[in-house]
Amino acid sequence: MKSTLRYISISHNTATVTQREQFYIADPEKHTVVKHLCTVFPDVTGLLLLVTCNRTEVYFESEITTTNMLRDEFISLILRKRIPEIKAWFSQNDTTESSVMHLLKVSSGLDSKVLGDAEIICQIKKAYQLSITHKLQGSLLERAMQSVFKCHKRISNETHFRDGTTSVAYKALKMIRSTYESADSKEKKILFVGAGEIVRQLFKYNSKFNFKQLYISNRTNSKAISIAKMYECKLYEWEKVLANDFGDFDVIISGVSNRHHLITNLNKSSKKRVLIDLALPGNINPMLAEMPEILFYDLDTISLELEDTKATRLAAIQKVAMIKQEELNEYNKWYQEAPLRATLANYKIELNQKVAVYVEENLDPMSEKQIKVITDRVMRNLLKESNLSIPAEEMNEIIAAYANL
Repeated sequence: MKSTLRYISISHNTATVTQREQFYIADPEKHTVVKHLCTVFPDVTGLLLLVTCNRTEVYFESEITTTNMLRDEFISLILRKRIPEIKAWFSQNDTTESSVMHLLKVSSGLDSKVLGDAEIICQIKKAYQLSITHKLQGSLLERAMQSVFKCHKRISNETHFRDGTTSVAYKALKMIRSTYESADSKEKKILFVGAGEIVRQLFKYNSKFNFKQLYISNRTNSKAISIAKMYECKLYEWEKVLANDFGDFDVIISGVSNRHHLITNLNKSSKKRVLIDLALPGNINPMLAEMPEILFYDLDTISLELEDTKATRLAAIQKVAMIKQEELNEYNKWYQEAPLRATLANYKIELNQKVAVYVEENLDPMSEKQIKVITDRVMRNLLKESNLSIPAEEMNEIIAAYANL
């Protein structure tokens, strides 16, 4: 039976934030999820687990296991129970072409809540690294990832779809600058809570804003120390974050995974303060927005703020869709030719054995490398003539001709 690339997805297209939160998987838990699914479904030879703020998806390569089977097991694993109506929160497909098409659409930013999301490709690369760690690239998935990276490069080079930032981290920093006077904003005391990808993005983009009083706090102190050294910022004790003791910070940006309502209380102050929640589930209790002088932003409000770059991206959609379709066509061509490649590979093994026998019977001893060179020459000749079915005597003549080159 032929392997097929399939996918299941819960995203902003199919479910609310509250529903999606239930299927958010923190980094340490991803290994367990991947191992569990591959244990339950041993025919799965390739698997990509993609988890972002707006989606959780599983792409998998299998012969027997269907999306219905894996979806039901996935729901049961994450929620510890089976609830029939939850199935409606998922989209899925059991065909290779549709799965690759969906992956290309997601990776290009066409299916993002913020059109043209520039961070999604980094998240896909990170997900693929997990697949490699577990030796779950799979032949179909590996080729699909090659198409994804090529498509991303072409979109960046050939269109204006990436013009203007769509980074949530960049927009968060920009909102701080716009909240305060430009000159005054650089001196604001800012705390980053967490040490994941989104916080690293904040530090990276700060080179464009030059905020000077930056602090970082994280539950794993070694990670906070590493980032503090890298970006020359100061440490803030995690115990103080747990106690909701935030002193005189002007801005708190939180991006800690799997810590719902980590921040629920702030000391009273008359100065304007900004709270930005970049986590899912949310780290900051939205009720804090009711406090005087507090400005609160979460992922949804920041996504709306990013709409100002949408016009440029909309104009480039047709070109992006064309590139995506071209890469899909290339993948389909490769996929359809897979049986022929397998046949040629087996034929080449047989041919290599024939060359080795001919050399042993008629020529001086040769190394395996030399025999391989002769085999490749003969193979190219046979393919050029489109004739793999020739008599043994004629085959020996061809081998002799190329062995004496």
